[in-house]
Amino acid sequence: MITIAALYHFTRFADPAALQAPLRLLCAQQGVKGSLLLAGEGINGTIAGSKEGIAAVLGHIRSLPGCADLEWKESFAQSMPFGRMKVRLKREIVTMGLPDIDPKARVGHYVPPADWNDLISQPDVAVIDTRNDYEVAIGTFEGAVDPGTRSFGEFPAWWEANKDRFHNKRIAMFCTGGIRCEKSTNFLLSQGVEDVFHLRGGILKYLEEVPAEQSLWQGECFVFDARVSVGHGLQPGQNESCGACRRPVTPEDRSHPSYEKGVSCPACAQEYGPQDRARFRERQKQMDLAAARGAVHLGG
Repeated sequence: MITIAALYHFTRFADPAALQAPLRLLCAQQGVKGSLLLAGEGINGTIAGSKEGIAAVLGHIRSLPGCADLEWKESFAQSMPFGRMKVRLKREIVTMGLPDIDPKARVGHYVPPADWNDLISQPDVAVIDTRNDYEVAIGTFEGAVDPGTRSFGEFPAWWEANKDRFHNKRIAMFCTGGIRCEKSTNFLLSQGVEDVFHLRGGILKYLEEVPAEQSLWQGECFVFDARVSVGHGLQPGQNESCGACRRPVTPEDRSHPSYEKGVSCPACAQEYGPQDRARFRERQKQMDLAAARGAVHLGG
């Protein structure tokens, strides 16, 4: 059984580059794979490996400046959901593009999963999904507003264009693990919105803790690894990833005429030319051959 840890932590790293190599080396030594982002504002990512390997890496991260109270969401998979380990330096650990946004200074009110249903059921509360459009497409909370953004960096402009819709409303926001809401709630507070709330631990914590029979979640939650999506209890979902555009592909999508495994899906059918499709088709062929040998092709 593979342990998967999704984590983020806002703190001040004076020299993120100095943290990169030791973290990459430790992950290699422990057989841990996944992706970690380092920036001056902190760390973000998802890693997978043995229970002992994950514990070693998390222990190292907790020893970094300001990370002693690191929190993470843990789930499990039958097989490794990542092909390699990446430790990258970024300007932001989640890109909003506004240099003055500082979650360490002020954020909205945290709402635990057990209290979330009651909050979002109130008539004076507007619920906003801060994730990207392709994530929202496969699952969201009942009645949530979908901004239709293709990247998180589009959220401030969307809010400016739509803020009048939410006059005299309390705002409740949510995302996959909580990190985007740290910035989006800070942003709304800076815009003069007084009552701002966000789901502590994000959708993943909600699906882990709230029983399916009590849930207001509809569909599945997109995750950034080979599982593609998870449902209640963080069980792997039914979605796959398009080999071309990497958007989630539902069971219904896989019966669509424009779907070809590893090559195209209904969402990207018009986005690539013949040369790209030929390249995707060859990559899928190599992946299938590797799978027949019992190996993993990193192109997947």
